[in-house]
Amino acid sequence: MFIQQTLLHWCAVFLISALAFTLPVKTSLAGPPEPDFLNVALGGYDVHDDRTAVEARLEYRSDLELSIFRPFTGFMATNDRSMYGYGGVLVDLFFGRRFVMQPSLAIGAYAKGSGKDLGHWIQFRTQLEMAWRFDDQSRLGLSLSHMSNAHLSSNNQGTEAVMLNYAVPFDRIAGKSIWE
Repeated sequence: MFIQQTLLHWCAVFLISALAFTLPVKTSLAGPPEPDFLNVALGGYDVHDDRTAVEARLEYRSDLELSIFRPFTGFMATNDRSMYGYGGVLVDLFFGRRFVMQPSLAIGAYAKGSGKDLGHWIQFRTQLEMAWRFDDQSRLGLSLSHMSNAHLSSNNQGTEAVMLNYAVPFDRIAGKSIWE
């Protein structure tokens, strides 16, 4: 089981890396930079197992650019009281003007509630989101994520989530930036 999970994880990392570095994509569009976003997501947690739960997420995706990376932070909760607070980095890869692929990596603290025991309170999450970008820069997308403790404990079951995401530019919610 360990060998299968490790092999699957590294195959996914290789495929995402190959896509990111070989396809003719842009990490930014001509014109103004991408804004910061408030992302709201709803979907299925632990979809690869028989203990599927409903998951809800709220994320802040910063407009700060660190080379090609952008930081983000978030919180997720499930209907079986599992919770996860996390932070990490993401990359926006544009295919034309409308289609955005967004791989991300995060680390955070997990509490199982009455949900799945992931073996450790420290969890790592990798995710791939594919989204449609509207004229107002908001995005509607679908994401697939994997969360595990990276073998910090002998119990490393991991879990997958499939989410419907809506990311709205933060200034549409909070008004114009105080920094402008």
